[in-house]
Amino acid sequence: MLTINIVCVGKLKEKFFKDAVQEYSKRLSKYCKLNILELPDEKIPNNGNETIFKDIKIKECKNIISHLKKDSYIICLDLKGKEFSSEQFSAKIDSISMQSSSITFIIGGSLGLTDEVLSFSNEQICFSKMTFPHQLIRVFLLEQLFRAFKISHGETYHR
Repeated sequence: MLTINIVCVGKLKEKFFKDAVQEYSKRLSKYCKLNILELPDEKIPNNGNETIFKDIKIKECKNIISHLKKDSYIICLDLKGKEFSSEQFSAKIDSISMQSSSITFIIGGSLGLTDEVLSFSNEQICFSKMTFPHQLIRVFLLEQLFRAFKISHGETYHR
């Protein structure tokens, strides 16, 4: 069974996000082994400057790198990444699963990912050119993974 790892910065605070993650985690258990690793986010000061923001981003990303497994296919969620339709994303997951037993998705903190983290990835994907809270992107990712597995198994899912 394929293992899906999600390495993300920041904890879910709102109950509705936690409920959505729990629901999709339960649904995905039929198709894959799911591991979600929440790494602590750094407090971003209101009066911070670019140097402080860069240091925070580097610290968060070094923590991400320390948790990556070399044998996993790594996909970073990044605004500059490739966009997929749900069908294309499903085909991509199927294709990766033929060459790797594990896929790791990386969701950075609110300041994003460093070039160093991006260099560890096999590819970058983007769900939208719009900016969303990283907590919501986690729910988007889980929903799209569930949809991808439904598509690849020929099962119906709402359109």
